[in-house]
Amino acid sequence: MRDPRRPDLDRYPELKTAWDRRQFVKSAAAGAAFMALGGALVRIAADDLSRQARAEKRSDGRVRLPPGQRMLDALRPMGGAEGDGDVRTFRLRVHGLVKSPFEIDYAGLLKLPQVEKQADVHCVTGWSLIGGLWKGVPIATLAEKAGVKSEARFVIFEAAHGYTANAPLKEATADAAMVTYRLNGKPLALEHGAPVRGLVPELYFWKSAKWLTGIKFVRLDEPGYWEVRGYNNHADPWKEERYA
Repeated sequence: MRDPRRPDLDRYPELKTAWDRRQFVKSAAAGAAFMALGGALVRIAADDLSRQARAEKRSDGRVRLPPGQRMLDALRPMGGAEGDGDVRTFRLRVHGLVKSPFEIDYAGLLKLPQVEKQADVHCVTGWSLIGGLWKGVPIATLAEKAGVKSEARFVIFEAAHGYTANAPLKEATADAAMVTYRLNGKPLALEHGAPVRGLVPELYFWKSAKWLTGIKFVRLDEPGYWEVRGYNNHADPWKEERYA
C-alpha cells in the first residue's frame, strides 16, 4: 500500500527531490537513535561487568576492581614517544646491581622460559582491563639470570627516548610481572609498546613501560618520567595512589 503521506510523484515529479530528502533525514535520525541506544546498552553492560568485578575478591582479600576504576574490553591507546617496534633491532639490557649483566635480542628473549598468565591492569585515568592473557618472560627469570645482588631494592624500566618508570623490587618481580609481547594470543600493537613492554599489574599501568629497552636493578629509588611530573611514586591502585 502506498504511504498516504507520499505525494503522487508520477503526476508531480518536481516534488521527488524534496520527498527523497525528507526520507533521508528520517532514516538518519532513526540511525542516530539506534546508535545512541546501542551506546547506552554497551555502557550498561560495562557497568554491570564493573559491578561484578567489584564484588569479586582477590586471593589477598582486596576487591578485584580497585576504587575509581571502570572496565573496558580492550587496551586504550595512551600515547607516548613510540619506539621503532622492529623485532630485528630490539635489544633488552639487564644491568645495574647484578653479577652478570647481559643484553638480549628478540630471538634470545623467546628462548628463555615463557609464561602465560591472566592479569588485570589499571590505568591511572580510571579504566581497567580485566582478565587479559599475557605472554612473556618473568622479570624474576631475568633477575635470576643476571644474578641480582642482595642490596637491590628497586627496578628501573628503561624505554625508548629515555623514558623510565620505577617500581619496588617486590612488585616488579611478583608472580605476574613480566616482559610481555603478546596479549590474548596476539602480538602487541605498536601503540601498546611493541615489540615488548613491561607488565607490573600490581601498580598503575604507567609503571608497565612500553617500548622497553632495559631493566636496571638499583639500591636507591630513581623516580621516572611521570613520577617527577607529579604522579605518585608508588602507584598502588587499591590505595588510589594516582598523584603525589
